[in-house]
Amino acid sequence: MIPRRRFLQAAAASAAAATLPATPAMAATREPEGTITDLGPASVASPLGNAEFVGDVLYMGSRGLAPNVVGAWDLAQDKVTAHFEITTGVGIWAMCKVGTDVYVGTHSRSDLYKIDTLTGATTRLAQYPDPYIWTMAASPDGKVYMGMSQPGRVVEYDPATGVSRDLGQPAPGEAYVRSIQADATHVYAGVGTNAHLVAIDRQTGEKRELLPAEVADRDWVSSMSISDTHVAGGMNSLAELIVLEKADPAAYKVVKATAPGEKYIVSVLIHDGWVYFAGRPSGTLYRYRIATGTYEVLGVPFPEAATVRILEHQGKIYGIQDPGVFVYDPATGTIDYVSHVQKGFRAAPEEPMSVHCDGERVYVGGKGGCDIHDLATRQVTRLAIAGEPKTIMTAGDTTYLGIYTQAALYSHRAGDPEAKLLFRTGHNQDRPKDLCHDKLTGLIVMSTQPEPGHPNGALDVYDPRTGKLDTYRPIVERQTVFSLTARLGTVYMGTSTQEGLGAPPVTTTAKLAAFDLRTRKVRWEIEPVAGAKAVTSLKHTPLALYGITDGGVLFEYDLRRREVTRTLQVCDRGGDLVLAGLHAYTSDEDAVYKIDLVRFTSRTLVDGLASDWFGGGSRLNIDPSRESLYCLKGRNLIRIAI
Repeated sequence: MIPRRRFLQAAAASAAAATLPATPAMAATREPEGTITDLGPASVASPLGNAEFVGDVLYMGSRGLAPNVVGAWDLAQDKVTAHFEITTGVGIWAMCKVGTDVYVGTHSRSDLYKIDTLTGATTRLAQYPDPYIWTMAASPDGKVYMGMSQPGRVVEYDPATGVSRDLGQPAPGEAYVRSIQADATHVYAGVGTNAHLVAIDRQTGEKRELLPAEVADRDWVSSMSISDTHVAGGMNSLAELIVLEKADPAAYKVVKATAPGEKYIVSVLIHDGWVYFAGRPSGTLYRYRIATGTYEVLGVPFPEAATVRILEHQGKIYGIQDPGVFVYDPATGTIDYVSHVQKGFRAAPEEPMSVHCDGERVYVGGKGGCDIHDLATRQVTRLAIAGEPKTIMTAGDTTYLGIYTQAALYSHRAGDPEAKLLFRTGHNQDRPKDLCHDKLTGLIVMSTQPEPGHPNGALDVYDPRTGKLDTYRPIVERQTVFSLTARLGTVYMGTSTQEGLGAPPVTTTAKLAAFDLRTRKVRWEIEPVAGAKAVTSLKHTPLALYGITDGGVLFEYDLRRREVTRTLQVCDRGGDLVLAGLHAYTSDEDAVYKIDLVRFTSRTLVDGLASDWFGGGSRLNIDPSRESLYCLKGRNLIRIAI
């Protein structure tokens, strides 16, 4: 334990350096501790997850809204004429049609819905225990097939009887069925995190691997389309399209997407002898002629946008993306772009992913960018970024944003209409976890999680003065660095045992480690809390490190004695941790907790929040003045006086 007198002196000095001086007027009007101010919807968006044509109407499903909706864009009237509410799940990733009925699959609660497009009736048909209905397709005879995760299994639903049939795991042990198609005799399932393409006999359930041995080391078959004679699948993480014959899978071609930095083939469509496919992160649309091997780059409808579905209607190719819909006309070679919101699609509060206050404004990260709340005017503006801001930090007059899925770092200065791309990490990384700034060296440090199925997270060290980037992988062997804090040329790292999603952890306990920014070496590692799977947040004072684990355990690490001196069970689930003088604050989904760092006790500051963050968990940020916290109540941004 740190001696109380030394702790108080150091904490007071730290607080004085970090706290802005308050004028008498400010002090006189300061709100009582725990006062909540509602700042309105945190992030308003309308991201799309999938779509399906019935006649001349494009039915588009949302993700991340509450409730999610399917909007009907009538091409004849050129407007969205109806919305159908999908009241469970956090998003729609899977859609298909049987006749004039549209089937919808949700995720983070796996429910199957039917929209009768003739009557407008929306009916929930079935519920499944899997976290995700990731993909869905209909067979010619009207059965619905769903690819589930996790585990990766295939389920058949018969609309005629209402009965679901479990077809099992196409590749036992694999967590994800990411793509699915069906013909009269077989269901075709694309699997990851180790790639498989499996044909399942619809009558017998017999399974046959179609993926050639030469490409069996790929990560995913994550998108798929079929014709009477061929199967086309998008493979990750080398951005390859595989096209093989149903009758002879050994007769196959692999086509590499050629846009610089391309990693994923996110959607595929076979139409009129061509295979249309879309890449990410570039957002490029390609096509490949099956008969001749002709390969064409058609263009970039919207830079860096992910295309979640490609459809054909009346000879034109429609691509569904978060920002809207692109329309490619093969007859003219032109690509048009349509905003579904301008056509009348509902925009609503989404589940945010990150929150950060720079003192004058609050950034709230969501799908496709940030809503920026001006604290003085209460105006909200949208900062569009291709991807999802997972972690945000301000150093000086520049705000830095770590973006999924590219493991990219962007910078933004207040008032600028756009954010600037600084780098993409590469190294098989996709999900930024934390950011910190070391004042001594001036360096920006970002930690990242590897792509699904891959080992070893990375640490990026970026010099904003020169633009130089150094990436270290592995940094803590067979773990991901989850949280960061920097002091006097040393970055302290809290880890997670989870590497790429879908890969079972090979280590048992999260670590605390120190990385020297001058020597670029890890100086030491320890396991701060027995059995902890992650150190979800990490902060420092001059004398100690404070971290909180996934199980809600706070620990104090004495930097001089190099040992954990105290622990405290604060809550059941760890989130972000922030410091203000002699106190720390953390939160779970329902409450914010105030921690006395001298007595090492905690109490509930506010509760009843029911915060609706994307992916569960909770986020919490502190104003640089150390007078306010920012988090969610439901899907609204709130300020809490401290």
